[in-house]
Amino acid sequence: MPAAANLPALILAAGRGERMRPLTDACPKPLLPVGGRPMIEWHLHALAQAGVRQVVINTAWLEDRFPTALGDGSRWGLAIHYSHEGRDHGGALETAGGIAKALPWLGDGFWLVSGDIVAPGFGFDAVAAQRFMAGSDDAHLWLVPNPAFHAAGDFALDGDRVRRPPAGQPRPLTYANIALVRPRLVQGIASGQHAPLGPCLFASADAGRLGGERLAGAWHNVGSPAQLAAADAALQAAA
Repeated sequence: MPAAANLPALILAAGRGERMRPLTDACPKPLLPVGGRPMIEWHLHALAQAGVRQVVINTAWLEDRFPTALGDGSRWGLAIHYSHEGRDHGGALETAGGIAKALPWLGDGFWLVSGDIVAPGFGFDAVAAQRFMAGSDDAHLWLVPNPAFHAAGDFALDGDRVRRPPAGQPRPLTYANIALVRPRLVQGIASGQHAPLGPCLFASADAGRLGGERLAGAWHNVGSPAQLAAADAALQAAA
């Protein structure tokens, strides 16, 4: 892969956003404005700047709003394909199910990012993508210190190895919902099947096939109106 090339990306945008109601009653959460633009546009801009050209967005709740708002991606120099879980399956398939459905458009490796987080300094670096594809891990995760809303955490990090400590031992880091992924992370999950991602990540960590690193820079999880307001204020202040 030449240095300027980059992998395709999957942006997860299918969820209902129950905790964001009533804001999400009429607008999908990733299209809510934060820092002066729809949340998902922070990712689209960063992906385009990093040399990504192919982006898949999975949709379910109010999924017709995404093509209307984002079009085919050409304004960012991207080609967007929409993976319609609502139309095809009656609703969101959860994270691993959404990945499995989108695999035909993603090739041998891809970026994965949730549409309801904002990491304004994250670069989707093509060199990181090259390094990942040259290795043998199922996925490479970016991790943050446990936020207050997830104090128990997900993982620990030994060098570049992500591990899941036994019950009762500290798990100081939380998955930031940004990753590099190979399709085999969700092997055994059929297209159209409902399945969460956590068990897939835990299995890969237990098998020693999960890499990772700490996320540098700001990171905003937007899961409630209060978190949306806090992220908006921080991004406006940094502009």
